[in-house]
Amino acid sequence: SVWVAFREHLRHLGLQDFPCGLGSWNKSHFNVGTSPHRGWPGLGADPTGQEEAIPPDEESPEALMELLSDWHSPWALPPDCSPQDRHLREMAVLAPELIRNSSIFQVLRSLRIVGKGVEEVDEGLLQLQQLEELILSANKISRITSANLPRTLKVLELCCNAVADLQDLCAQPPPELQHLGLGYNRLCGLSQDKHLTADFWPNLVSLDLSFNNFTDLPGLVSQLSSLQKLRVLVLQGNPLALIPTYRGFLVDSLPKLCVLDDIHIGADERHRFHGLARQLELIRSEARVVVSIGEIKGVPDPSTCQKLEVGSEAPVITYSYCVTYEF
Repeated sequence: SVWVAFREHLRHLGLQDFPCGLGSWNKSHFNVGTSPHRGWPGLGADPTGQEEAIPPDEESPEALMELLSDWHSPWALPPDCSPQDRHLREMAVLAPELIRNSSIFQVLRSLRIVGKGVEEVDEGLLQLQQLEELILSANKISRITSANLPRTLKVLELCCNAVADLQDLCAQPPPELQHLGLGYNRLCGLSQDKHLTADFWPNLVSLDLSFNNFTDLPGLVSQLSSLQKLRVLVLQGNPLALIPTYRGFLVDSLPKLCVLDDIHIGADERHRFHGLARQLELIRSEARVVVSIGEIKGVPDPSTCQKLEVGSEAPVITYSYCVTYEF
């Protein structure tokens, strides 16, 4: 489950281990009752502005922070770690009281669990009462119960999973959600169009439905048109994107859309496709596929064969080739 993966992730961060946490290496900096430090926790400053001498068996906050930032340090985070992980490690040095025990659940705003084999989004997430961003890409999630999602969520990314149905997700969706990422899943238009309306996502600004199995372009557009705040839409990789009038129909049907398939919609493009949305006869059940061959290796080039001299009686050899496409 997501919650199990999250607790395992916290364990790997070592927020209570050196150089983080309230260990003997920096304990006096956070002992309000005995330490003269009264500044921001972990900075070691007193009201007079004078630095308190660090006991010989302790490290200064600056030295501990250097152990986290210096890439030669064995305690440094890897370069590809998330900004949230780096922020938690820094807090564990400068203000460890804020992330002790369950206190961390009150400060965490972003959670990234990618490629951990997660199959279930469980109710443990409800403990993250300030969570705004949840990224669960490249897992094995097939169904999501919206009742287990924090109501504060603004970004939900589920790219590269096995989601085939949105019914459970739309039961009690987070009301303030602004981005929903469902690319590279198993959604199809016949059963999902009705779940992509403003009734469920009134504040949605960005929607990624790329590389699924949507085929009904007019039906999908009729639902998306209710999303009055939608500005970014990604539909590439779906069968409907092969329709010749696909882009023009979407540009004219969704006048508030700013970006389609990662390409900005300019005023000239909107003018060029004006009125196309009313010509449904152009949306046919057919597709156009353009195949371009850049380079072929290992095949002899007939043009390089030595030309026969005029009047030569040598036999003429003809080469022919067959190229097969398999879809």
